Amino acid sequence: MSKSKKGLSLMLMLAMTVSLAPLSSAAEDGTGSISIPNRYNTPYSVDDDEIYIFAANYKPLEYSTNDDDHTGGDVVFNEIIGDKLREAFPGLKIKFGTWDYPVRYEDLDAAGIVPDIIIDNPYNRIDRDFEHRGWVQDMTPMIEQSGLDLSTLNQAAVEMVKSRSDGGIYGVPLFIDDYMLYYNKKIFDKFGEKYPTPGMTYDKIFKLAKKLTRQDGLDAYKGYMQHPDNYLQYNQLGLYPFQPTDSEEPAPADVKVDITSPEWNQLGENIDRFLWLPRNGFTTVNDFLKGDMSRPGHVAMAVDTLQKLPAYVGDDLFIKDDDEASFHEYLNSIDVGVTSVPVLNTGSETTYQPNTMAAFIPPQARHQEKAIEIVKWLVSEEGQVELSRHAIKGVLETPAVVDSFGDDIPGLANVDTSGVYWGSNAVVQNYQNTEYWDIPLYSVFRQHVLKDAMSVEAAFTVSETVDIPNYIKSQAESGKDW
Repeated sequence: MSKSKKGLSLMLMLAMTVSLAPLSSAAEDGTGSISIPNRYNTPYSVDDDEIYIFAANYKPLEYSTNDDDHTGGDVVFNEIIGDKLREAFPGLKIKFGTWDYPVRYEDLDAAGIVPDIIIDNPYNRIDRDFEHRGWVQDMTPMIEQSGLDLSTLNQAAVEMVKSRSDGGIYGVPLFIDDYMLYYNKKIFDKFGEKYPTPGMTYDKIFKLAKKLTRQDGLDAYKGYMQHPDNYLQYNQLGLYPFQPTDSEEPAPADVKVDITSPEWNQLGENIDRFLWLPRNGFTTVNDFLKGDMSRPGHVAMAVDTLQKLPAYVGDDLFIKDDDEASFHEYLNSIDVGVTSVPVLNTGSETTYQPNTMAAFIPPQARHQEKAIEIVKWLVSEEGQVELSRHAIKGVLETPAVVDSFGDDIPGLANVDTSGVYWGSNAVVQNYQNTEYWDIPLYSVFRQHVLKDAMSVEAAFTVSETVDIPNYIKSQAESGKDW
């Protein structure tokens, strides 16, 4: 989207945020408004009568202009879901903000402002950002009273939230920024290879990667990029590294980790072969477009998140401002295809554990009753269709939601997106009576395998017995519990 179009959308959004039925006594002269100091010295405030929604760790919502009267991300939010949300709740005054322009969690905390709804990734943000601030509560009673039926939602996403919620459920999954297999049709066509399809095994993809990792004149091609950290963290076996204890909140000294089982080693050996494929050296999955490479469009396949898909077909709404020109130049070198990630075994339909974005309603939220109504709408078929239309995978998989995927992204009209909802997300297992720590799984491959040249088995062992215990000890000594 161009600056002028974003500016027009912004003016429309500002017009729509005028309150039709204030929830409190905040006056038009600003009484009841709390200013939030920030590192950008940008005026920013939240009114008492506003339902305040704050999002973090989903890049598209951060992509907007930084005009003086603009507070980051709301133009994109409005086009994707905010305008429809306001239509559904015409009597509410809704304010949206996103990390970090102009405010961060610490700025909100210092000003005594707690959002009514936080949209963030439960995988590690509950522990990193919410718990120590007291911004989480077991939402079970609230969910049940509202009539929201979690059983209708993607159960792997529900379990992902529960696995970080100390025996309850701190949030409601909203959508899934799933990991997908992207492929550049131009490279496949050049070398006469068939495109990847849903259900292809890693073994078959490895054979393709070997064929497509090649030199052709002055053009060097890499066959395959997959980030080993994300591969382990969201692994397709549902493995959880922490071992059960006698408590949902064990002391740091009681936290036990197992990443040396045969199943973990199976995962490691499976990805290791791709990392050592000659001339296919791992750098970054961003190389699918350009990334660290000198020439764009020279990677045949890459596993990356779904949020990249609209950008890969040239939708400016999903491209960071000021990057549009170079991005479109790079896009001349790819003709994107997308399908599900490879599966571990023939006949399997299990993809990654869901990279879930969830809605959290903190206990300090001033408008909890309205907040849960909004969350319930967001996971209704109406709300999920709107997300799906903008190429965002919903947690409700009705025919209407699935069939509407990408309808509002013109560049997807000729792209086969059937792989987006193919298969089932892996479900995290055996998380009861554990405490999540954001342990350094990067040490397995990026340190010990790729830099130290260890075997996979040795890398797992050193990470389990040395790196992770040292990390947990150092974090605990610094007063952190993640």
